[in-house]
Amino acid sequence: MSGKKTPQRSYHHGDLANALVKAATELARQGGPEAIVLREAARQIGVSATSSYRYFPSRADLIHAVSEVALAELAASMLQELSVDAPEAVAGVPQEGPEPVAAVLRESAEPVADAYRSLRALGAGYLRFAVAEPGLFRTAFRAAPTGGEPLDRPLDLSSSRAFQMLGEALDVLVSCGQVPVARRPMLELAVWSAVHGMAELLLNGPLSRMPPQLRQPAIDQLFDLLQFGLQPTATA
Repeated sequence: MSGKKTPQRSYHHGDLANALVKAATELARQGGPEAIVLREAARQIGVSATSSYRYFPSRADLIHAVSEVALAELAASMLQELSVDAPEAVAGVPQEGPEPVAAVLRESAEPVADAYRSLRALGAGYLRFAVAEPGLFRTAFRAAPTGGEPLDRPLDLSSSRAFQMLGEALDVLVSCGQVPVARRPMLELAVWSAVHGMAELLLNGPLSRMPPQLRQPAIDQLFDLLQFGLQPTATA
């Protein structure tokens, strides 16, 4: 005998799209972007694949939606790490908008030291998310799906809260005189690339086999190097 059919559920307008993204997010959590399949997401919530195509005409559209969810969870991890040192300041920060670093530093007695500490906290939250949620991390920065299916809508990192928080931390360092104004353009990309490279080493490179007690010194060295590179150089 064949198995029972999945019962069809009734969704209000808009609810189906959200349910599909939620189901697809869980698929990505377990298996990365390769695991996102529209038919499987539809099956898990008990609707037909045909009805799902009204909201996501292609698999690439669904992957794009899940990548935005993954980026939001990444930003939440970064914000959580930032709040460790300043829980009261971050507690009142709105869920949307690049304001956490400013909140931490608003009444700081040592703005330069706290700005660097905030930058390190953001990086630590980034790496923590990568290790804890490798499937979603890969989905957040997904390449074209296996098989060459094109991504119709490129991901705009500049609009993500994670990217905005990094930019805010660098802006604070500029305002404190730690980073020359002339060096500010595109600096997010340099810092982001360094931390993202460490994340890849932790997930897929030699650091994935390194004992946890040895990983942290390597991470600390990365943050020390970034801070040294951002600090103003002495002039004769």
